[in-house]
Amino acid sequence: MGRRETQAAGLGISRLGIGCWAFGGGAYWREQNQKDVEAVVHAAIDRGVTLFDTARMYNDGNSEVYLGQALKGVRGKAFVVSKVSPAKAYRATLKEECEASLRNLGTDYIDMYMMHWPINAPGIRHFTDDAATIAHPPTTQEAFETLAQLKKDGKIRFIGISNYGVEQMRQALAVCPDIAANELPYNVISRAIEAEILPFCARNGIAVLSSMTLQQGVLAGIYQTAGDIPAHQAHSRHFAQQRGRGTSRHGEAGAEEEIFETVALLRRLAAQLNITVAQLSIAWVLAHPGIACALVGSRNEKQLIENLQALAVNLPADSKAQIDETSQKVLSRLGNSPDYYESSSDGRIY
Repeated sequence: MGRRETQAAGLGISRLGIGCWAFGGGAYWREQNQKDVEAVVHAAIDRGVTLFDTARMYNDGNSEVYLGQALKGVRGKAFVVSKVSPAKAYRATLKEECEASLRNLGTDYIDMYMMHWPINAPGIRHFTDDAATIAHPPTTQEAFETLAQLKKDGKIRFIGISNYGVEQMRQALAVCPDIAANELPYNVISRAIEAEILPFCARNGIAVLSSMTLQQGVLAGIYQTAGDIPAHQAHSRHFAQQRGRGTSRHGEAGAEEEIFETVALLRRLAAQLNITVAQLSIAWVLAHPGIACALVGSRNEKQLIENLQALAVNLPADSKAQIDETSQKVLSRLGNSPDYYESSSDGRIY
């Protein structure tokens, strides 16, 4: 049994997890029907999916509320992940945020509670414009000591981190060696964590959950060109600064040509393998030995079932090699900074 299987088994999580950001609707994802949420959650559990990933900031807490409602009667079969803002990581406010998440979810424990982003100046500014918080932010020491206390109190079962780089993991581990997982963006066109973060996590027994597995639909093949992508979903460094139409802040040129060359390859290979582009993209992520669980959003039961079929895909070695080679062009353009929303020289992850 490899390290990946050991980590996943120790946490009790499935290889595929449900990203719940869209649950509760909101400005980013638009309307999300609660009946569809409940259908997705129950169908997932019936098919062996255990992990459901949400956060306090998702849709002003409504993601947690919708997930909690859907889990009524089946809570014990789910592994619920939620997250707290670094701007709320003071001892008192972190406890208050945890209690709010527990109320939203309608549960008395959270399986894994994560620091949503590292505690640093740009990370804090992303979550708040409060001058006092920016001037005197929480410390890593108090945040992880508080998480450890929440675990001791039975409020959370595991301590996690999200979007943490190697140096930030070292700092957190120095306070709290009991960190179970790190959630980070990883997919065919977002490969920055391969260089240092995945090896560090493997050496330190930290499971890696991949977020953005389908890059918000790009790697499901639903867009023909970068111009087809909604502006608010095209604000990462993958796309040119102007593509975000005022929502981008990275100031870079993107890698649009290389990305859609990669998507074209995925379409060809998926057709040859008689699977969908999304299934191929998910299978590629799951083929990496450092990924314990791939998070995928599913807006309805049909999408869920299609995504779950990726678990049965036996990705041929030559197909993976072709994807690796072509997507390397994207990696070369974007570099090894895994913060895809700030400039590559001034990211929040280090």
